[in-house]
Amino acid sequence: MSTVVSPDMVHRWTRSSRHAAAASVIVLLGLAALPAVLGAGAIDRLTALFIYVIMAAMWNALAGYGGLVSVGQQVFFGLGAYFTVRLAETGFDPFLAMGIASLLVAAVSFPLSLVMLRLKGGEFAIGMWVVSALTHLLVNLDGLIQGETGRSLISLNAYAADARRDIIYWLALLAMAGLLGGLFALLRSRTGASIQAIRDNEEAASSLGIDVTRTKRLLFVLAAFGIGVAGALWLASATTFQPKTYFSVQWTAYMIFMVLVGGIGRFEGAILGAVIFFVIETWFGALGVWYLIGLGAVALLFSLFMPLGLWGAIETRFGISLMPVGYRLELPSPSRKE
Repeated sequence: MSTVVSPDMVHRWTRSSRHAAAASVIVLLGLAALPAVLGAGAIDRLTALFIYVIMAAMWNALAGYGGLVSVGQQVFFGLGAYFTVRLAETGFDPFLAMGIASLLVAAVSFPLSLVMLRLKGGEFAIGMWVVSALTHLLVNLDGLIQGETGRSLISLNAYAADARRDIIYWLALLAMAGLLGGLFALLRSRTGASIQAIRDNEEAASSLGIDVTRTKRLLFVLAAFGIGVAGALWLASATTFQPKTYFSVQWTAYMIFMVLVGGIGRFEGAILGAVIFFVIETWFGALGVWYLIGLGAVALLFSLFMPLGLWGAIETRFGISLMPVGYRLELPSPSRKE
């Protein structure tokens, strides 16, 4: 006997996801108050964590939900920092320069998408790396940057050290919350369903009337903007811009590690992966080359033995979804025969 599916059986939220949403608000409010009680070192480390969450979420959106695997996202990270330095040197307030720089990154990514989204699979991944390498070379030609010597964000000195640190912390927290919230809303919309349909089968999605190119371009530009924000924030925290550092492929490697370990294609996975990476870096970052070797080994082990990532394993084992972006069908329990 077949079961008729009624609208009240289809749900977007679960009890655990409602609790998670409420807890997220409380956690964000608590984090906003921490500069009043924590020292400078802890504030700097938490700022780094927020930036890692942004980067992981943006790469997960691009690759995990859109199927666009890139090893060149460092181009947007570097441009976010570069544009910030450039604008600040023309007289813009450094914090205003960060916001404008992020928008410029999104603007640059749009014409870039016209070319890059013509590439498929490995061609797209390597193509993005080539674009990053070329952009690095072009930035080196800027006389202000002085090649690999770099440039400091000198205008930040107009702010007292403590005030500057707190402002950067709050901006990073606000950016993380805003980007995660915007991404979550997008993925739960009709466009989000289109994004995931394209990932699963591009030809089938096109046959259903989905504008594949425009949808992929939207995701590409959003990911570029978010990573540009991360680059600008990292510069504000570090104060010095050196092209070889900001255009290094290590940034994309970190993004891939966080998403693979946390769970690719799962909203919670990127956040969990960023937290895991942050903890590992805090404890073992001083080991230098061995630290990087360890990260590679951990990523390889997860790929081999836990391909769904840590959150994917938890979700599969316990059926927990704290931030669901799809629909859930709950069928009524079959009635017992007397």
